[in-house]
Amino acid sequence: MKKILVIRFSSIGDIVLTTPVVRALKEQLNAEVHYLTKKSFVSFLEPNPNIDTIYSIEKEIDEVVADLQKENYDFVVDLHNNLRTARLKKALKKPNKSFKKLNIEKWLLVNFKLDKMPDVHIVDRYLDTVKELGIKNDHKGLDYYIPTKDEVALNSLPTGFDKGYIGFVIGGQHATKMLPEEKITSVIKKLNKKVVLLGGPEDAEKANRIEKTIGENVYNAAGKYNLNQSASLVKQADAIITHDTGLMHIAAAFQKKIISVWGNTVPELGMYPYQAGEGSQIMEVKDLSCRPCSKIGYKKCPKGHFKCMVNQDEELIISLLH
Repeated sequence: MKKILVIRFSSIGDIVLTTPVVRALKEQLNAEVHYLTKKSFVSFLEPNPNIDTIYSIEKEIDEVVADLQKENYDFVVDLHNNLRTARLKKALKKPNKSFKKLNIEKWLLVNFKLDKMPDVHIVDRYLDTVKELGIKNDHKGLDYYIPTKDEVALNSLPTGFDKGYIGFVIGGQHATKMLPEEKITSVIKKLNKKVVLLGGPEDAEKANRIEKTIGENVYNAAGKYNLNQSASLVKQADAIITHDTGLMHIAAAFQKKIISVWGNTVPELGMYPYQAGEGSQIMEVKDLSCRPCSKIGYKKCPKGHFKCMVNQDEELIISLLH
């Protein structure tokens, strides 16, 4: 049995996207799999049966170097590939392979709209990192395991939601990756279906306003549930509308029908929903010369018009969910 360390510090979506690698190492090599991440992400990795041991840091690798050296790993899989992981690999002195981040290709796409990115999803690029170990893509998709204690009973939601609802992930890491509040409200009004608003504590105020505007067809779950509980609400939804965010990848892990709405970022960067459910659709405003303006996002549109989200086709979103 090999003992293998997988490294990915953040973020939620990126870590979910590494789960096919973890599963393949466990199932195809019968490896003892250890995972190094940030402390804030441990809770949703702990239920994963393919991970034997989790190490975590607050900020610096010095917090765990001594412990990791004692593990005497056979191989290190670096799916983060930055200065910290380079220092760690040097300290461990073990055979290793690093994920190719394609920073030059991303820079060319963002700054010159020159697409030199391979037409390969990031999951498959993660899997390429362990190809030399004999690992192959098992095509089982992403994994997300919800502990029993975090499963949300639908009868705990307001009346009628146990008969079915659309999950709407209203948040995002950056403002330019999110639909404007009035656009979200307009879509939900036209949907005329039960909708659960999903997001973190930072989205709660916005969700509150939307709930008050729409009324009983909306339930504001933003900030009321932890990540695993939010994942449970995603899993039980009829379909998911979402921005390019972590819950989008969690929805893909459950192979939900996903309407993913893209603003300043583009699917060509390789982070679109992986093996999503039937009827899934990517929504983007094509032929905007300013897209993508960033591989991550901004606090506001650099051009001031925010057409990539303002001009999203509401009627198409509605039709996809009826």
